Amino acid sequence: MSAPEKIAAEPRTEFGKGAARRIRREDKIPAVIYGHGNEPVHVILPGHQTMMALKHGGANALLSLDVDGTEQLALTKDVQIDPIRRVIEHLDFVAVRRGEKVTVDVPIHVVGDAASETLVVNENTVVSIEAEATHIPEFFEVSVEGAAAGTQILAKDLDLPSGTTLLADEDLLIVNVTEQISAEALEAELEEAEAEAGIEHDAPESETEAAEAEAPAEDAAEGTDSE
Repeated sequence: MSAPEKIAAEPRTEFGKGAARRIRREDKIPAVIYGHGNEPVHVILPGHQTMMALKHGGANALLSLDVDGTEQLALTKDVQIDPIRRVIEHLDFVAVRRGEKVTVDVPIHVVGDAASETLVVNENTVVSIEAEATHIPEFFEVSVEGAAAGTQILAKDLDLPSGTTLLADEDLLIVNVTEQISAEALEAELEEAEAEAGIEHDAPESETEAAEAEAPAEDAAEGTDSE
């Protein structure tokens, strides 16, 4: 993990929705720093610089916030994003110290192409670890290059950096490589499952119309025979 990016934070003194809107109009982000038994610290961060720092640092970005001349290491815990404009509306941080161990969920990135006619299933997209706040991995890379059907990658197979402890179950399934199922085989399995469950489908409209057309013809034939 690279050194935390330094960002100048302004103390926030105005609160409420109106104040928050004014902050965002100035391309700034309201944020709160929690932790270490202290009162929450409300700050304002520069929008573009903070957004780029979070993009570079990943889900567990560590920032060095300069609050009134005092450096505070802050670990990102919650990012609120406007669903329409896709801009950051608010940030929650946890105050940490250098050398302090923290518990985080680190994303899994699957790379490579498995063997032909296989299906790669990412069973778990994050894994829980304990690491020093200044040495949190941005992600764990898992390669499935050439992997055959039946290959399983477990949490214990991950390459953990020195000083990092796996908190998840060692046998937690991360990636499962299975045989690719053809459309015909999938449809057959579905029909079999529906039959076992007693599910019946109405006949297609074309079949229904054909049956209705055949019925009068059969009735007419029976009438001729009786005459």
